Amino acid sequence: MKLILASGSVRRAEVLQSAGFVFETVSTNIDETLREAEPPDVYVLRLADAKARAAAARITGGALVIGADTTVVIDGLVLGKPETADEAKQMLARLSGRTHEVLTGLAVIRIPGGDARIQEERTRVTFASMTQKEIEDYVASGEPFDKAGAYAIQGMAGRFVTRVDGCYFNVVGLPLARLYRILRDFGWSGGATS
Repeated sequence: MKLILASGSVRRAEVLQSAGFVFETVSTNIDETLREAEPPDVYVLRLADAKARAAAARITGGALVIGADTTVVIDGLVLGKPETADEAKQMLARLSGRTHEVLTGLAVIRIPGGDARIQEERTRVTFASMTQKEIEDYVASGEPFDKAGAYAIQGMAGRFVTRVDGCYFNVVGLPLARLYRILRDFGWSGGATS
């Protein structure tokens, strides 16, 4: 049974490739707007499910379709992808010297049939204190854009991370061990290369 990653995210694809998974990608275009008073965990689960279902609707034949959505939460606020340099700087200043949570909603749908598993992974990440110049230089690098919370742990922002409690790959955008357990529960046993 083939695997389909319902994402155009290079980071998620790299996580799967590095772990030896064989898969195809199908990009989806869904509305990622946070609903009024929507809790962060409900938000990521809803989007992961929507992405997986949007991709599943375009697939023929047997497959397991993987959808994921990741966000950063601090002080009860959801930090999505910054749209401007100023917004990225504000996000990073809020994260500086503090611990935040990274939440990923993960949805796997079997087609045909539509049987689904939808779960959430949480990881706590602690940042060192960052100077204003460090924040400005990091934002000027361009890396914070298109990333929840305005940082990429696997990139230059890794230098600011002092502690990770939980799944590192969750912070990258795809909780690999949880995904593998879900796939096994579906009876999937192939697709890994040596």
